[in-house]
Amino acid sequence: MDVTLTEVVLRDGLQDEPVLVPVADRIALAGALADAGLTELEAASFVSTQRVPQMAGAEELLAGLPRRAGVRIAGLALNLRGARRAAATRIDRLHLAVSASAGHSAANAGRGVDRALDEISTAFQELPGTLDVLGCVATAFVCPYDGPLAPVRLLSVVRRLHTAGFRKIGLADTLGTAATGHVVRSVGAVREEFPDLELSLHLHNAHGQALQTVDAALGLGVVRFDSSLGGLGGCPFAPGAHGNLATEEIVAHLHGRGLDTGVDEARLAEAGRLLKSVLARAEPLPA
Repeated sequence: MDVTLTEVVLRDGLQDEPVLVPVADRIALAGALADAGLTELEAASFVSTQRVPQMAGAEELLAGLPRRAGVRIAGLALNLRGARRAAATRIDRLHLAVSASAGHSAANAGRGVDRALDEISTAFQELPGTLDVLGCVATAFVCPYDGPLAPVRLLSVVRRLHTAGFRKIGLADTLGTAATGHVVRSVGAVREEFPDLELSLHLHNAHGQALQTVDAALGLGVVRFDSSLGGLGGCPFAPGAHGNLATEEIVAHLHGRGLDTGVDEARLAEAGRLLKSVLARAEPLPA
């Protein structure tokens, strides 16, 4: 069985670091990640740079990334304006994100869940058919403001996305605190009602339980996971969010199970050293 990893350090990882990484360094990191065998890179976020200054230069980054056979570049947007910006670049895949919980939706997107769903559904219909689109559901299991979410709440959001035409959906444990059993129940409920969906998981790792959750999800047929080099990442608008599941850890874990990721661990370590160097010389965020 092959497992596909989407590397999110360039977006989710850097957005929570207190530094501004130049576009040239982000391009170099993308090259190192591709050299390591990662074929799915979430490279940019099309959001307000006043709210997330680390994501400045998205268009410049996408224009400067060298295109490699077999490597797909993704970007993330929260609304119609961001989706239109993304569609004007050279991305291969767009991640349209919505929160399952009201509290996080207000903090992260500045709107309620229903309005956010309406807007990304409109964006989905407007996007060119040649662009691969993933519906991303943040706080799918636990919200920092509203607490744990029952599977029925998640199902209501997924149902709206499915009705709008989404057939690829990613579920995010934004805080990293969801118990494996909770994730299994929720993913199982989604699987049962929507067997035609391609599901992926975006796991943060507060209590070291993320790899256990990966194993349980594999048992449910999920073979796509997000990860971040060095375990970097978090949501600036989710108090208490922990770092992402580290790419190094999930690759070693899956290889130990005899599963193929296509990732070269030695080259991944080289990319990790480059990341440390890039962060060390980056300019701090303005006070």
